[in-house]
This record gives sequence, structure tokens and C-alpha cells, in this order.
Amino acid sequence: MNLLRCFGTFTAGANGALSLFKFDYLSTLGIAAIVIFVGRFIIKHCALLRKYAIPAPVVSGLLFSALVAWLRIKGIIGFQFDSKLMNDLCQNVFFMCVGYSFSSRMAKSAGPKLLLKIAFLVVLLTTAQDVIGVAIGFSVGLNPLLALQCSSASMSGGVGTASAFGRIFEEMGAAGAVTVGVAASTLGNIIGSLIGGPVGVARIKCHGLRADPADGEALEGMADKKAPELSNDRMVHAFALALLITALGLFCNMILNSVKGITIPKFIGCLFAGAIARNLIEACRGDTHLPEMNAIEHMFLDLYLALILMSINIAALAPIAGQMSVVLVGQTVLMALFAYFITFNVLGRDYGAAVMAAGNCGWGCGAGPNALANEKAIMDEYGWHSVAWVVYPSLCLLINNIYNSTFLSICGSILAKFQ
Repeated sequence: MNLLRCFGTFTAGANGALSLFKFDYLSTLGIAAIVIFVGRFIIKHCALLRKYAIPAPVVSGLLFSALVAWLRIKGIIGFQFDSKLMNDLCQNVFFMCVGYSFSSRMAKSAGPKLLLKIAFLVVLLTTAQDVIGVAIGFSVGLNPLLALQCSSASMSGGVGTASAFGRIFEEMGAAGAVTVGVAASTLGNIIGSLIGGPVGVARIKCHGLRADPADGEALEGMADKKAPELSNDRMVHAFALALLITALGLFCNMILNSVKGITIPKFIGCLFAGAIARNLIEACRGDTHLPEMNAIEHMFLDLYLALILMSINIAALAPIAGQMSVVLVGQTVLMALFAYFITFNVLGRDYGAAVMAAGNCGWGCGAGPNALANEKAIMDEYGWHSVAWVVYPSLCLLINNIYNSTFLSICGSILAKFQ
């Protein structure tokens, strides 16, 4: 028992109560590290999980939380984790890095016409996901905030956004919102991967579309680029810069919250601070430290997901599993129809539009890797398309992260009154 005290605090159960052990913050971080290691090991040895681009911490985090739930249900012991401060830090730094990836130069290179079309489609899909999801949720008696979690928060937002807003929605009274969002986004990854290929191929075959052979030259140019090497000095500089920009996000958050009646979470201010800082640095011809910022983004996302997922309550899904399923079926139908009819037609009704429709299913139901996986599967069979591969997924994700987070904040504040 003395050995256990160095990792946390043990409280013996009395009068039939469950004994509890609360890990301190360092022990909690150590367990999160184990969750990350185990998740990466599982992903490395499971082709099916890699196919559907399931994040490593999601896999091991869910397994760990299932074990914790089993120990609690059996009356053996309950575990608690001191992770509030680290959750907040990881969440805010991660979303700052997401905003930092938005470059006005990249947007200009795509051309204003295509950029406007992509932005329009992203906003339209995100809005439609929430409107339809909440409407279905009301019809089946699901808490509107949980319906939001099964909508754009988990679909186009992915597990990171769903986890972040889950904590906010739980504070608003929606119990189990984090668990619902994680489960919905995990299923969304699978859904997006399953429907993307068929949607793109159906459009290609229906219209007899073909790739432009000259477009393959872009692929050869990209193949020559080597992965950037990280150095200690640059990494330390980038980390300090990330912390500074994240702190400045508090000022952005204050401005966003100046609108009465709307509560914008802190990480949205960090997201905007990242976007502003990136473009100011580029305007001043400074070093953006992109490789290092990308590494920081991935590190903090993995740690954030591990901390969130290892302490969620899986048992909370049982009472609302049927209602969730109805909402997710609606989201699947919406995504397939949206990509097939709207994305394809708006983006030009050509081969590139068909490839981007497949990619739309990927990011619209899960994450960026799903979009790239869907597009690659089609391009491996039918030919390369540089715009679909290089421009489309990144722009969609950038625009979605900014609009979706802001829209969810507004919708959440409004719908909290109808619980």
C-alpha cells in the first residue's frame, strides 16, 4: 500500500461502498503514455484499423476505459484520474496548431473561384449535418446537445472536436456527451471510408470520366521532396512560439465572447490566434516552423485523446444507443447524397469532382486521412488528380475547423435551453 501512495490516493470503501484510487497528475500522464504506446502497437499490427484511419489513442483508450468500467461494475475498485489541467492545455495547444495550419497563400494558390466553392460546400454540409441531426434527435427524444455530438461535432469535426465539445456540453447538462461524441466519430470514420469509394466510382462510371494524363507530372514533382528534419533548437523555438500564441488566444476569446448570449469556448480563441499568427509571420517573411508545429499538433492531439478516452464512461451509451443509431443513419444518408449530387455538381462534374466527392465522404464523416485514403483508392485505379489530392482535403479541414467550432458554440448555447 505504501508503494501505491506514491502514485495517488487510495480511499477504502466503507459500508459496501466501492474503494477508489485517484492517480495524481504525473501518474495520470504515465498511464496516458501507456495508452498511446498500446494504441500504436495495435494499429501497427491491424490492417483493418489502418484502413479506416482510426486514431491509435481511440483504440487503446476505449479498451482501457472498458477495463476500468468492468472493474467498477464488478465492485472490485474504481479509478479516477487527475487530468483536468493537462486536458485543458492539450486541447488549447492542439486547436492553436489547427488554426496555425491555415495559410492565406495556400488559399490563393487554389484560386478564388475554387476556394469559394469549397468554402460554400463546407459551410453547407456542416450546417446541414447539425440541422438534420438535431431534427432527428428531437423526433426520437434524444438530448439536443447529444444530437449535436452525433452531427457535425463528430462527423465533419472528428474525434478531437467531439471530445472538446463533449466536455462543454457535459457542463451544460448533457451527461455522457464525451462518450457519445467519441463513439459517433469512431463509427463516422468507418462510415466515411465505406461510402466514399462507391460514391466516386459511381460518378466516374455514370459519366464515363477519365483522368488527365498530364496531371501525373505533379505527382513526380512531389515525390522528390524529402521529409523535413527536426532539430533541437528549432523544436524549442517552435514550442515556445506555440505556447505564446496559445496564450494570446485568450485575447481572441475575449473578443469573440463580446457577443451577448453566445459563449465561445477558450480553444476557439486559440484556433483564431493560430490562424492570425501564421499569416502575420508569413506577411513579415518570418520562419513559420511548420514541420515543428505539425509535430507539436500530433503530440498534443494524441495526449489529449488518451487523457479523455481512458476516463470516459462507456456504460453511458447503453440507454441511448438506439437513438444514436437513428441519428447516425440519417448522417450517413445525408453524406452520401450530398457528395453524390451537390459536391460533384458544384465542383465541376468532371473527373476531379468525382475524386473530391469521394474525399468529401472521408472528411465529412471522420477525418482528413479518410479523405486522402478514399481519393487514393480511386486514383490508384483511374488516375491522378493534383487539385483533389493537394488542395481539396487541406482546405476543407481548415475551413471546417474554423466554421464548425464557431457554429457548434452558437448552437450549443441555444440548444442548452431546450434540454
